Amino acid sequence: MNFRSLFATKTRRRVAILLAIILVPTVLYKLVYPLFFDAYTGVKNAPLTYDSRKLSDAEFEQLALELTKQTRIERALASVRQDQDPFAREVKAEILMNTPSFFEEHGYKHIKYFREAGIREYKGPETCLECHATIDITHEDGTIETVDTLENIVNTVHFKFQSAAGGAFSTYGYDGRQVNAEGARKIPVGKINRACGIPGSFSWTGWAALVESKPEHALESEAQSSPVEDQSHAKAVAMRAATDGSEAEHRSSDAVVMRSEGCGQCHIGGNYHPATEKMMPVGDVPDVAKQGIDCLICHAAEYDMDQRYVIQDKKGLRWNQDRSMRAALTVGRATNQNCLNCHQHNMGGDAYIHNVAAQHLGEKHQRLLHTGAKRGNPFSPEDDVHAAAGIKCTDCHEPQGHKIPRGRKGVDLVATDLPDKDVTCESCHSKTPHNLSDHRALLNGHVARLACETCHIKQLQDNNVVLRDWVHPTWDAEEGIWTPTDIYRSGEPGKGMMYLWFNGNGTFLANALGSNPEGDGSYDPLMQQIARIDNPEVIAAVRTQAQALKKQYPDIDVERYVERATDPLSQLSPEMLEKRRQMVSENLRAAMEEGESRIYPFKPFNAMMYEDMNNQGPFGAMILPFDYATYYETGDTRASVAKAIQDPIVKRMYQEPFKLYMMDEFMAYFGVEGGWKTLYPLTEDGQLGPQVEPHWMRQMGTLMVNHGIQREGHGCKDCHQPGGILDYAALGYPPERAAELSSMDLIEGIEP
Repeated sequence: MNFRSLFATKTRRRVAILLAIILVPTVLYKLVYPLFFDAYTGVKNAPLTYDSRKLSDAEFEQLALELTKQTRIERALASVRQDQDPFAREVKAEILMNTPSFFEEHGYKHIKYFREAGIREYKGPETCLECHATIDITHEDGTIETVDTLENIVNTVHFKFQSAAGGAFSTYGYDGRQVNAEGARKIPVGKINRACGIPGSFSWTGWAALVESKPEHALESEAQSSPVEDQSHAKAVAMRAATDGSEAEHRSSDAVVMRSEGCGQCHIGGNYHPATEKMMPVGDVPDVAKQGIDCLICHAAEYDMDQRYVIQDKKGLRWNQDRSMRAALTVGRATNQNCLNCHQHNMGGDAYIHNVAAQHLGEKHQRLLHTGAKRGNPFSPEDDVHAAAGIKCTDCHEPQGHKIPRGRKGVDLVATDLPDKDVTCESCHSKTPHNLSDHRALLNGHVARLACETCHIKQLQDNNVVLRDWVHPTWDAEEGIWTPTDIYRSGEPGKGMMYLWFNGNGTFLANALGSNPEGDGSYDPLMQQIARIDNPEVIAAVRTQAQALKKQYPDIDVERYVERATDPLSQLSPEMLEKRRQMVSENLRAAMEEGESRIYPFKPFNAMMYEDMNNQGPFGAMILPFDYATYYETGDTRASVAKAIQDPIVKRMYQEPFKLYMMDEFMAYFGVEGGWKTLYPLTEDGQLGPQVEPHWMRQMGTLMVNHGIQREGHGCKDCHQPGGILDYAALGYPPERAAELSSMDLIEGIEP
């Protein structure tokens, strides 16, 4: 062999080795890792199909006429003289609205684009990406960045529901560390792994469910349609179902109505599970899942919420979506209604009279209504001055690409895309917003101590949930399901809305942090204000509900129940209580005293749920999820938890890799010392282990309320009189100052 051939052989080998070094990891990452991940976590991925129909050219043009008709009529009528004969005006308007220029300027630009591109069927993101493969994003500093549109969407919290980035507000763990701060080992936090007393589950285990409901009207129909000799039996079946939920062996299938439920109903992903892949330090969401993204729910003016319901195919359960050409042709920038299709549920609740989405529950498998409001401060022209003024959600929550800011201030763990971007009242109103008032100096002076919302959110919706019991459900005859029992609802100040000092910092379990800048040091919210309810009217209402529950659950000790619901720290041992006091003092006091605090309104919330007591600390224990179908259909809450935690992802959570990757850190922030205990809370026979116990969370969550703003705020007398809405003593003012602030003398001559 000559030198040249030897060199060539060595070169080939080196090139081969180099290619192997490059290609093998790529193959492992792109092909092998996804298969391993799916098998390990139990997630499912498959091509997604939805109902969509290709239109003929004639159908397309007819649809275009229909969609633009109202806009063309309004423009034409505005163009003709108002003083003309009505018939003449109508004839002229008819001529105008059918001219070429009126067709071109109707507001739905995509009609023209689709017509010229020959697009007659909407196929999801692939259709959008034909023109919008990239987008330009303008950043705060004025720089413009061109990004891949699909990847931009996939990496927003509207799709992946969590983030490991730092700066998710200023959230502090009970160990004193800021969550995911610079230099810390970052873990994913957000909706994907956040158990909450309102949805009552993890999005992992509660993504999509079909629930067999047995509504009263269906049972009555069964009774009426039965032969005469069978009607008494059918009526007895209905009565028994309405009282104890038992299933009758002779119940006909006509009495069962399938309903849709799950976290996925309000999110843009169309897959069989949330974006679990994005929770890991490596890996990406499969392309088939990305093609399930619902672009139109955010961008189509004619989006049909009746298409949002759970469907079942060979692979599993997932959420349907509107992929009609009718919706696609009305694409534009997101409107308020696009946002409220999902966010009104979080605020006003499904029972809110102006919740449009709740009036369109699905053409089949209708979504279950959630009658209790999570925050009770809706955004609508009827109840918010900004909505009435025509202000868009995106005027305040100004997007950068598909990333939308929530603002710097917040107390929950829901992830945020732009944590450093402000969303504040002062952005529009300045720090002296009362300059037109005769008492502007006095009112503007209040801004140093009071947030705008404190005066201008006068109350929340009446169905605002304060205390919810998931452990002792009650039968809802109208819906035909078992539902969590709302022990107390109110929208009134001092009952369903509380006032706390807040400096922009919060705890790992949604507790507002702050301090009274002129107080006497007694303000201690985690030991007092948000850890007990002392309003006699609220306590009496809780007792009444406990007495009613006892008729169904004889084991309830009414007085003990009331004590734990209104004083959840009573569930702690003396040693654990002292540990809590120590951790507050040593770990959180600095975060409370940081910066400037103002008095803000918060919606308090607490819930009784099942907890893994092997993983407990002074601030609570690991909350376990419910399986929706089991819960709603049977009311057997323990069986529901047992079913939910059989999910593969929960099993993995109780194993060593998850412990090391996430759960040890998660527990440290939670205030649980000694790391994550991996004893799986299910016995070999499928029953819950002895470590699973029902408890109220050890403190109320305090959720921010920023909408439902009224132009006319509280009057002076609402706060500055004995028994006013602000409890100055509870806010940490010294007795003399509290008495002064509660005196009518303070406002003498200001208002009648």
